This record gives sequence, C-alpha cells and structure tokens, in this order.
Amino acid sequence: MKVIEKKLVFLVCFFMFVIEGFAEKCELYDEIPAQGSISEKQGHEYWAKIYEVFSHPRCTNCHVGADNIPMWSGPSYGVTRPHGMNVSAPVIGAHGTRGGSDSFECSSCHTTTNNTIAHGAPGVYNEDMDGEKVSWVLPPVDFEWFGKTSKEVCEQVKDSKRNGGKENAKEIADHLCHDKFIAWSWKPGAGRESAPYSLKENIADVLAWGAAGMPCPEY
Repeated sequence: MKVIEKKLVFLVCFFMFVIEGFAEKCELYDEIPAQGSISEKQGHEYWAKIYEVFSHPRCTNCHVGADNIPMWSGPSYGVTRPHGMNVSAPVIGAHGTRGGSDSFECSSCHTTTNNTIAHGAPGVYNEDMDGEKVSWVLPPVDFEWFGKTSKEVCEQVKDSKRNGGKENAKEIADHLCHDKFIAWSWKPGAGRESAPYSLKENIADVLAWGAAGMPCPEY
C-alpha cells in the first residue's frame, strides 16, 4: 500500500512538473543564439533597438521612482507631465507592485480591458507570479527607469538585484513573453502610439543581446 502511495505521489509530482513546464514555455521564440555567436558590436546594435522599446512611453511611463506618480508622455500626450487627477500609488502589493492608494486603486479606472474611447483609461488582465489575478499596477520601485539614459537602463536590466531576480537574457525574455502588461505596450488602445517593432522582435533582440554578453553603451 505504501509503495502504491509513493508511486501515486511521484506521478502527481511528475505531471505537475510537466504541466508547469508547458505553461511556462514561451511561444514567441524557438531557439536561443549560442553564447558568443553574436559579436559585441552587434550586441550594442541589438541593445539600441531594445532601448528604443524600453524607453518608449508605453514601456516607461509607469517605471517611476519612489514618488509613486506615473507619467504621461509621448506624442499622444504632448507635454511630458505627471499623470492627471493627482494620481499616486504608494500602497505596496505582492512582489513590490504598486496598485494605488488606500482610498483609490489604479483599477478604479484601469480595468482588465482597454477603453474603446480615444485616450480613455486603458486596461489589461494579468496574473502575478503566484497566479493571482491583478489589474493595473505600477512595477516595483526598483524597476524605475523613466528618463534614464541608455547606459543606466542597460546596467539596470542586466542587474539581477534590480530586475526582479533575472539572471540572464533568457529569463528576461521569458518575463517579456509572459507578462501581459508588457504585451499591452503593442496594443495600448485607441489614441495611443504603440511601442516600436513587435514583442516577438523585442524578445529576439534581447536573446541576441544576451548571446553577445549583454554589452552596455558608454552613455
């Protein structure tokens, strides 16, 4: 009887592992370039494209500092300025995300779907690292890079202490693949300019940059 129980436990654990593996697989890339197969010069060129995406308003307006105030910037908004309605998000949630204040959550306006009205509050459905449903939130303050230079963002992205514990380019690529907030940058709703290139191309650039050793520019 104990032998049967052990076998059942093994099978359950095995299938959970298999299912989890399939769930985590990114379908936006098939192969990872071999380490060293991309030159450092090419690596810098790939990073330049990555920075175009990471510094775009769709990808940086919420990557703000300890003042917890998201920004409005880019051609959709004219003059760069703090988010309207005196919005801030000081309440720290799971994994350091910031979802609003005690009396007014981001999800009060930002629901789980985009607004069809031009410049209406956008939304997205997402799950956090524990599989919990979450709506609109700011990333952890450690992920601040609004207004930072290419060199500063590059060094931050490859620093596991400041990028959510990602140790290599593949882990960064998988994060890009699975986070719905990131995918939203290419489908931001009516009246907003989307991030450049595509999510698939951005992931490929990150993997190529990683194969080149993740070089950073001088400034």
